[in-house]
Amino acid sequence: MSFISVAIDGPAGAGKSTIARRVAGELGYLYVDTGAIYRTVGLYAKRMGADVYSEEAIIPLLDQLQITMKVEADGVQHMYLGTEDVTGKIREPEVSMLASAVSAHGAVRSFLLDMQRDLAKSQNVLMDGRDIGTVVLPDATVKIFLTAKPEVRALRRWKELREKGAPDTFEQVLEDVISRDYNDSHRAVAPLRQADDAVLADTSELTLEESIQLILDIIKEKI
Repeated sequence: MSFISVAIDGPAGAGKSTIARRVAGELGYLYVDTGAIYRTVGLYAKRMGADVYSEEAIIPLLDQLQITMKVEADGVQHMYLGTEDVTGKIREPEVSMLASAVSAHGAVRSFLLDMQRDLAKSQNVLMDGRDIGTVVLPDATVKIFLTAKPEVRALRRWKELREKGAPDTFEQVLEDVISRDYNDSHRAVAPLRQADDAVLADTSELTLEESIQLILDIIKEKI
């Protein structure tokens, strides 16, 4: 039996996690947020006092790293470091840049590659990240590059942070988004780019519900 795999790539703040989770629920697929996996690695590296920008500093930590992903009864993907549920902690603003830093290391990506691919071998999956269609699942049934203008992505993120009481200004968030875009697209290992056979989905002018419907339509047309 062959399983369906949907790869959704795109820059930070494009709404991949929110949209992908809803779409996966509609289709009955397992949703895999690979960004959360890298955030967990980044959080672990910080706790260990390692320089996240140094691959040499990160490599020794990988043998000790106990990272697992579980889909709980609430249908949400939870990330664990050992036995600790760090799902909430990895969403803190500073962890975003930590994730970007550790994800640039080839050793980290290789370490996590089998874990991600194995998930797609036993069930229908919808996986989002930066290099799913180009590296992790190059033979995915459907590939989508989800994006939006930097200013739009920054505004969405700023509103989320404001609701959580974070003091960040819009200008700070926009600066972070632009910096993250540059780092992700210029890294030496698996840079962020649209796969040649991926469908471009720009949600700059769309509401959340319209964005979800757009992705559903693209997937249903391909399968």
